[in-house]
Amino acid sequence: MNRRTAPRAVLLAAGELLAWWAALALLWLVLITTVDTLERIVGASCAAMGALLARAGRRAVTWR
Repeated sequence: MNRRTAPRAVLLAAGELLAWWAALALLWLVLITTVDTLERIVGASCAAMGALLARAGRRAVTWR
């Protein structure tokens, strides 16, 4: 990876992870009935793991 493209690649990866996380966290909030602190922590954690797996899966399919 070129030093000049590294920051751009990092920003794109972070943006993709953030987009996946936001979508999955929103889905979590829509599907649960009660929203307390523990539910928010669990939802954010599961959404983060899902975002990582979604990015890894997309990269595996597109070979990037």
